[in-house]
Amino acid sequence: MDENVQEKAMEHMDTIMFYVQTYGMNVLFALLTLIIGWMIANWAKNATKRMLGKSEKVDTTLTSFFASLVRYIILIFTVIAVLGRFGVETASLIAIVGAASLAIGLALQGTLSNVASGVMLLIFRPFKVGDFIEGAGHAGVIKNLGLFVTEMATGDNVQIIVPNSAIWGSSIKNYSHHATRRVDLLIGIGYGDNIDDALKAIGEVLDADDRVLKDPEPAMFVGELADSSVNLVVRAWTANSNYWPLKAALTKNIKHKLDDKGINIPYPQMDMHVISMPEKSEKTA
Repeated sequence: MDENVQEKAMEHMDTIMFYVQTYGMNVLFALLTLIIGWMIANWAKNATKRMLGKSEKVDTTLTSFFASLVRYIILIFTVIAVLGRFGVETASLIAIVGAASLAIGLALQGTLSNVASGVMLLIFRPFKVGDFIEGAGHAGVIKNLGLFVTEMATGDNVQIIVPNSAIWGSSIKNYSHHATRRVDLLIGIGYGDNIDDALKAIGEVLDADDRVLKDPEPAMFVGELADSSVNLVVRAWTANSNYWPLKAALTKNIKHKLDDKGINIPYPQMDMHVISMPEKSEKTA
């Protein structure tokens, strides 16, 4: 009985020694590869964060996204190297992963398009949170820029959620990008009024408002001889934040100033001339 136990123990030891001799170095190499790959992946992630964090043009969301992407790519190649050490056909594995990625990409084509557009918006920064923009048929203040959608709020505080692909694929008007904006007004006066007096009165209104910038200086000129009025073009530059308050104030104050000067702002009108037709002679019976 003892001899049988000893024989079985010797057989188990021989089997263990066989596996140790055959796969021991591979297991050790695999463990070292995993540890080194894990360390390199974490180091590359932190290095990517530091590098992108130094640039003011790269958003925090994009920094985290790219850092995680670099880490996972290194880990994937580490796992492939370990499997190759144990005789797994890595070429077949890569082909399977590639085919699966293609299938997933086709199934999530719209979603991936939004992600790609979100990344492009984060890289090129055509607008930032707080800007008032017009894009994809909507106008509003940017509240949040994510990888999938852009959140906007209209002037009456209605939330709009727009897919990033729609924003990136359309023309974008950013009204908040520049520090200054130009206020354009079209003021009509009567044909019987003095143009120079009207321009002088409008100039006094512009000079009285401190929000109107002196450089570039305001411009006033005759823009059109319209059907019912002589249209004067008024252009004044101001800080971006003062655009709407200044436009409202100038419209009101110019009207009051022209009224004080006795200059008429005519209503749209049309002169009709009626030509009397000669009466037809009565036919004799």
